[in-house]
Amino acid sequence: MSDEEVIKRRLLIDGDGTGDDRRLNVLLKTFIKWCNTADTPENTAATYDRMQAQLAQCEFAVTKSDFATRMMQQELKNYESISQTIEKGIELAKVQIEHSKENLVLAKKIRKNRMEYDVLSKVINQQPDRKKTLQQLDVVKEELNQLQDSRRQLQRKLASRRKEFLVLMRAIKELQGSLQDDDEESGEENAESPPHSPPLPRPMSP
Repeated sequence: MSDEEVIKRRLLIDGDGTGDDRRLNVLLKTFIKWCNTADTPENTAATYDRMQAQLAQCEFAVTKSDFATRMMQQELKNYESISQTIEKGIELAKVQIEHSKENLVLAKKIRKNRMEYDVLSKVINQQPDRKKTLQQLDVVKEELNQLQDSRRQLQRKLASRRKEFLVLMRAIKELQGSLQDDDEESGEENAESPPHSPPLPRPMSP
């Protein structure tokens, strides 16, 4: 058995560092002495009662350690679930940002086309043939209206994406605040633990 395994097994036996290892050794020595010593019934009964009390303390330490282990495993699962939720939210936000960029490029293109149509309409208005010019102007206006409708639709869609993004960012901040509160509560519990107890291991940040 390597030194690392010996130390790990000793730490497991020692429990929370409150002398569980020493308590087991004392119980074992007391039991051996009780078995090999011929004493009065009163002393034998007193030693037996003392061993029963020591055994109850050891059982309580084991139960406490097992409960703490299960609690930390559950907390670790909760942190993993929160981390996965945040990662999915970030990926969704990236996709929405890319869509918003594409919509912005399209809106700029529509604006550019509108400016070009404005210039073209001015040139047409300067032409001598009024009837033909008016006909061409009607066509240009119709196209311009279509572009404006498309622009309004894109603006509504962009505003909707922006609201969804803000809601997502707010949810991410609330999750981060919840994680910070959990870390602070864990720190307060460690501060109230016995002086000889080492701090419980904290889960890795997501």
